Amino acid sequence: MLLLVTAIKLVAEIALLAFAGRWLLGMLAGPKRESNVFYQMLEMLTRPFVRAVRAITPAVVIDRHIPLAAASLLALAWVVATMTKIDLCVQAGVQSCLQ
Repeated sequence: MLLLVTAIKLVAEIALLAFAGRWLLGMLAGPKRESNVFYQMLEMLTRPFVRAVRAITPAVVIDRHIPLAAASLLALAWVVATMTKIDLCVQAGVQSCLQ
């Protein structure tokens, strides 16, 4: 169970960092961000999460807001996974979680 929670937490961390990098690079590159190779790589990393959120949100939600909703859900998943990992480590003993 601890391995599953740690894997979920890791995926959420990587995706959140990709969203943050995409946002920062988008701010720096401006309108030419779509032709930037690094921006395209970050967009490719975040695309599965954006598509999943687009699939579960109603059509009235603007497409521009979907990445923010995906990042928010990932942040929530990270918090829940962190709290679950802490709880599992306290129950099993801290020494078993240090490995």
